Amino acid sequence: MQTVSDSVARRTALAAQGFADPRPGGEPTRRHLQRVLSRVQLLQLDSVNVAVRAHYAPLFARLGSYAPALVDDAAWTHSARRPRLLVESWAHEASLIPVEDWPLLRSGAKRMGWWRGYEKLLERSPTLAEDVLAVVKEHGPIGAGAIERELAGERVRRQGPWWDRSEVKRICEWLFGMGQLSTGTRRSFERLYDLTERVVPPEVLATTVAKDEAARRLIGKSAAALGIATETDLRDYYRLGPDVARQAVAELVEAGELEPVRVRSWKAQAYRHSSARTPRAITGRALLCPFDPLIWERARTERMFGFRYRIEIYVPEPKREYGYYVFPFLLDGELVARVDLKADRAAGVLRVQGAFAEAGVDQARVLPELAGELRHMAEWLNLSGASAQPRGDLGPALAKLLR
Repeated sequence: MQTVSDSVARRTALAAQGFADPRPGGEPTRRHLQRVLSRVQLLQLDSVNVAVRAHYAPLFARLGSYAPALVDDAAWTHSARRPRLLVESWAHEASLIPVEDWPLLRSGAKRMGWWRGYEKLLERSPTLAEDVLAVVKEHGPIGAGAIERELAGERVRRQGPWWDRSEVKRICEWLFGMGQLSTGTRRSFERLYDLTERVVPPEVLATTVAKDEAARRLIGKSAAALGIATETDLRDYYRLGPDVARQAVAELVEAGELEPVRVRSWKAQAYRHSSARTPRAITGRALLCPFDPLIWERARTERMFGFRYRIEIYVPEPKREYGYYVFPFLLDGELVARVDLKADRAAGVLRVQGAFAEAGVDQARVLPELAGELRHMAEWLNLSGASAQPRGDLGPALAKLLR
């Protein structure tokens, strides 16, 4: 079994995630979006908008400045000339996935998520799901609040049962998790539900994939996205169960799609995808949002980069170590710093509320690169510039650079 160094593993992983690909010289197009998707496989969704929504940020990290409408059109519009490329599904978490991957996630390979707990609500209110589906069929795409209002009006008309908004919202989430509802479009990030058969193309919806085959394909996609990974890393990408994942890994090793390797400092067995490549060097810079697939598995991030990272959104402010919404800074293949960012849209400024270097890095080298990427992000977000507070060991010098 081949043994590889930590540096080789890191460069392999970065290349798999698209960080060895040059940023476009001109305006990024749908072709560039598809190239990134062929690397990362999916984009995680999250409601936090303190800097930029999670599904936009990984593309900026890999492509540089691009029009967010590129994602919006791919995910939430459809026409014969420009068919829908992405659909919402529970994958790693709530995610945008390529439309053609829909059958893999409906195969049974992935366990039911938290929404299964709403089945007790169905037992108490057995007609609620049918009523919601009827409203969506007539009025969709439609938000949960509008569905509740339609049901309230129907109750008045026919003396039917009363559903409160929380129940309607939970049933919408349950129907979404079960695949009966999908996201037709979004309005100011509000999910507007529609029947799945009006969102997912009929030929995709009609495709069935056996559970074991789907597990192999999902683990294969994980491996392609990660380059080199442990079995735990591979199953986490789509949040598969351990037994299903172990079987799929063994079968992919047997088929030659995965190669067992040792990474010098890793305790667990690693697997390298057959198509993985290892560049001699990784160059360039990127700001990574907390939900970027390169870093979303925190144990892997620490193992791969020696970078301990925790999201502190739910930590009381006095107890936060680095800040509310912290972006690690990738420079030439290393995570060298982190910045707590906030897009102050009223003032038109990207605010750096704290900036911190990793131990041992050359701050004189990092600072101008970080300042340049922050200005680039501010421009992309249509803000007038970036400013920094003197918090953290990089804060004072960064504040001067950004003035």
